[in-house]
Formats: sequence, structure tokens, C-alpha cells
Amino acid sequence: MMLEVRVSCTRPVADDIRMLEFVPTLGGTLPAFSAGAHIDVYLPGGLVRQYSLCNGPNDQAAYRIGVLLEPNSRGGSKAVHALQEGARLQIDAPRNLFELDPQAGYSVLLAGGIGITPLLSMAAHLAAAGRPFEFHYFVRSRSRAAFLEQLESPGMAPHFQLHADDEQLGFNCSAALKRTYADDTHVYVCGPVGFIDAMLSSATAAGYEPRQLHREYFAPVDDGKMESQPFSLELARSGRTIVVGAAETTAKALARCGVNVPLSCEQGVCGTCLTKVLAGTPLHRDVFLSDAERERNDCFTPCCSRSRTPILVVDL
Repeated sequence: MMLEVRVSCTRPVADDIRMLEFVPTLGGTLPAFSAGAHIDVYLPGGLVRQYSLCNGPNDQAAYRIGVLLEPNSRGGSKAVHALQEGARLQIDAPRNLFELDPQAGYSVLLAGGIGITPLLSMAAHLAAAGRPFEFHYFVRSRSRAAFLEQLESPGMAPHFQLHADDEQLGFNCSAALKRTYADDTHVYVCGPVGFIDAMLSSATAAGYEPRQLHREYFAPVDDGKMESQPFSLELARSGRTIVVGAAETTAKALARCGVNVPLSCEQGVCGTCLTKVLAGTPLHRDVFLSDAERERNDCFTPCCSRSRTPILVVDL
């Protein structure tokens, strides 16, 4: 569902990070959402980007996002930072691929950098519901820590701890996770790829099982070692076969032949283009699917993923 919104507020909340608030252009309230949800934002120039909602899910008067100005931006973060109050744009209704487990007896939130945004919404929900949790925020310096005023407020401060590299505050993640370990404890991680991998490794070493670990990436894994080889994509519904060249994505090869799949991030982050695989073995390059989902090899993201086998048969 497409929504028409207006930028009611935009302000810096840390070095290179801006908060933007969207309200409905016609007044009233926005659709309800759950903690960890994100929205697709349709930006000037035809760009579409996903941003996590960082306000508490009880707040339907506005949606708030926090956006880091990426030095190597493909245009999205620059376009967001250029938006002025009063600007009108379209967004999609919230979707959630990073939900809190309702059965968790205790929650550990681990944020790295701009990964704070979905976890901030989770913390607001947990605090309002009176559910036990702790919240760790890792940044290079205090000046790069967004939303500190909210995080250090009386209602949140008892749960929150900032870990800034330049303040040299020691923190042993493995020891902390081992201390909080219980069968009903769940860990939620968001941030750069290396940060997520390190936190999940620490959690696994502390005894956590995969069902207790939840993560959301903001960028695809950069794996330059994966060679791009041409392969044939067989469309089961039509019987057509399309050759995907070494220098093009699967989605672009499909579009070239008049077959369009829904696209949004085009980086394997959002899962919008997820397509069922009927035969063959995908070469997964996304960060949307879990390891267990990848191992099943029954779906892939054509925006960035390819094929390990000469022929990949898909449900198109």
C-alpha cells in the first residue's frame, strides 16, 4: 500500500546522521507497525530505498527514520539528506523482516553504528511493555552515536550502555552473552556486516542456538572471490530459457527479455525480488536469507544472486 507523506521534521542526530519524520499529508494516523519494521521510501530521481522505523510502534502519528550519509552513496542517502521540511513523497506501508520473538523471556540488543535504528524501536516497545532487556550500542566516538538523548533518558538508561572506541570502555561481548544466556533469551544484532558476524560468533560461542539469534543487514556482503560465469535461466511457467551474461545481474537479464520481477534495494538486502528455485543450485550473494534458508536452495534473489550450476530453473 502506497502512502503519501510529508517531511514534518529533519535534523542532525549525530555526525553524518539525520533523523527524518514523516506524517500523512491528509492528516490522521499512519498504519500500525511492529518493532523492527522498515519502509520503502520513493526518493527524487526514481530511487527507492529501505529504512528502518526507529520510533516506538505505539506511535502512529508519524514515522521516524535515521539515515547515515554514506561516503560512497549510490544516491539514496544523499537524496534523503537533501530533503527539506515540507517535502512530499511516497512510501510503502511498513513491512517487518526483523521481528521480536514474543516468547523471549529476555532480549539482548546489539547495535553497531546506524544499526541503531530498528533496535531503537525494539527497545521502545520492550520498555513500554515492561519486558526485560539490555541494549548495547557500539560506535567509534560519542559524536557518532545517534539518538543519545532518548537512549539516556530515565526510562531507557537502566537498560542502555554505550560503547565508544575513543572512550576505551572495555566490554567482553562473549562474557556478557554467556552471563545472559538462557533458553528463552534472544539476541538481536544490526549494523555493518563485520560487526554482525562478530556478534553472532560471540553469541554462538556463548551457547546460543540459531533460533535465538536474529540479525538484519543494511548492506550486501562484498565477496569479490565469487566469479561471475554465464548461465542459463529456465523459466518453468513459460518454458523460455534466458542466458544470463557474466556482466549482468539475473534481474537485468530477465528485464532485457521482457520479464520483470519486483525490485527495491537491488542489493539482496530487502527480499522484495525473492524467487522460487525449482532445480539447480543458486549462488547466493544476498544477506536477506538465513544460512538455513540458503542451504535449502529453493529460492534466491535475482537482483544479485546467480547460479552455481549451468542451468537454474525458476518459478517464473
